[in-house]
Amino acid sequence: MATSLVHDTAFANLVRWWSRGKYFKHLDELDSWTWTPSADHDTSASTSSSSHASTLQFPETENGKESKSIHDFETGNGNGPMPISVLETKGPQMVTWAGRHDTENPLNWPVAKKCFVTFIICFFDAAVYIGSSIYSTGTQDIMRTFGVSQVAATLGLCLFVAGYGVGPMLFASMSEVPLIGRNPVYIGTLVVFVVLQVPAAKASSFGMLLAFRFLTGFFGSPVLATGGASLADIWSPAKRAYAISLWGVAAFFGPTIGPLIGGFAVEYAPTTDTFSAPWTWPLWILLWLSAFCLVVLFFFLPETSANNILLRRTIRLRRRAHLDKHQLTCKPELDQEHMTARDIVTMVLVRPLTLNFTEPMVLLLNLYIALIYGLLYIWFESFPIVFIDIYHFSLGTSGLAYLGLLIGMFIICPCYFVYLYLYLEPRFDANGNIRPEDRLTACFFGCWCIPICLFWFGWTARPDVHWIVPIIGSSWFSFGAFLLFNSILNYLPDAYPEYTASVLAGNDLMRSAFGAGFPLFATAMYRNLGVGWASSTLGFISIAFIPIPFVLYKYGETLRKNFSKHARKDI
Repeated sequence: MATSLVHDTAFANLVRWWSRGKYFKHLDELDSWTWTPSADHDTSASTSSSSHASTLQFPETENGKESKSIHDFETGNGNGPMPISVLETKGPQMVTWAGRHDTENPLNWPVAKKCFVTFIICFFDAAVYIGSSIYSTGTQDIMRTFGVSQVAATLGLCLFVAGYGVGPMLFASMSEVPLIGRNPVYIGTLVVFVVLQVPAAKASSFGMLLAFRFLTGFFGSPVLATGGASLADIWSPAKRAYAISLWGVAAFFGPTIGPLIGGFAVEYAPTTDTFSAPWTWPLWILLWLSAFCLVVLFFFLPETSANNILLRRTIRLRRRAHLDKHQLTCKPELDQEHMTARDIVTMVLVRPLTLNFTEPMVLLLNLYIALIYGLLYIWFESFPIVFIDIYHFSLGTSGLAYLGLLIGMFIICPCYFVYLYLYLEPRFDANGNIRPEDRLTACFFGCWCIPICLFWFGWTARPDVHWIVPIIGSSWFSFGAFLLFNSILNYLPDAYPEYTASVLAGNDLMRSAFGAGFPLFATAMYRNLGVGWASSTLGFISIAFIPIPFVLYKYGETLRKNFSKHARKDI
């Protein structure tokens, strides 16, 4: 089991290269593999009407049961020849998956491995997302250090959010290129993210700080959009919603725990330490956390892109059999070869934008998610006003006020799981498909929770009302955001299965644009209008967007089938 967990990670690939293939072998590199294609037809692999497939026949153990993982073959528990899965056509032979028994296909991984990989993706997500709000706790010290206004100091938060909105436009689509895969993008960008924390914390001028804050957000961005695509790589559509919801909890955990950690770090920062000013301590914490995350990814995160795994298998088989790509290939390689430079630019830079603005379902739902995201960040800016100015919390203890959102997330998550199990899963057909619009039913409750939270919080945040009351009210934002995010982020991959990473990148761009812009006027808005009316204004705006999920639930199927160029039309 341990071998299976680290197999095909960056560490395993480095050891395989260093040992010249002696350790961490792939299934096709074992001696039990032989080139003896069978005549069984594999319909899942067919690409031509004039072709027949050879399926991958796993050897049986001594008691006649099928072997379950690569560990069985590495330890000698698999017996007999193991034919390579090849689709024979008039042209080159096509390497394919061998159904549910091919354990190198991410969809066929053991449940324990899938859960472990999901945990790593969620940890990675939280470790990057915390970088936005953890900075805000040092705003006052940044103002004193560099002599800038509060709006200018807030730019360090806004530019970080803008960076992780722009980054997926490049990195998310890049991870869809079969030759690259997801791991090189994740680990390569995370290395840069970790390194850039040092010049950000050591910035000698305010401009230098802002530049590095944008760059760290840019290079930390891949998991924020592509993490959902990675989970879709390993979970079937019926189970994917559970993983996506945990990914959403992790994304919420980062910004809510950031002010708590950063607040105490700034409040109790040593004034004579070599790490310098108090505002730098949140960035040093971000450095240590992201460096630890990098170590975890290096040793334990396997490649999840099925196209990349199949392409690398094809290359190894060609090398072993002394064939060229005209004799042996695979569908991902053919798709990649047919791509021109213009196609690559279109996929990486243009597709997320075109999907975002030309597909009506994508545009409406992205606008709604962007609004919720922007409301979250502008509303976060009111917490110091409420809990420091009104309730007289210290900088460190004011971070505890954000825990109401986290508790709300922990309450709604198991309720959502019950909804998935009892209501949504039975709606999947025998082929594992569901009408995408059925994913939106949870929005019917979630859309009302946002205005409830904002009105509750705004009109109870006053000295004559106990501080626990607005904190309880804040949990309603968690209910609404969780249900809306998970419904929409599961709807989009179902409606656009061929463009999952790109459509999620477009979603990330739009919501990050709102998240980056809204905090700039948050403090002025709350101080000029007052907490009650400022929150109510946000509440009224959120009410205007409530009809969107109801309209798409009723008319979304018609839009997909009759007015969309890219959406799924077969269900």
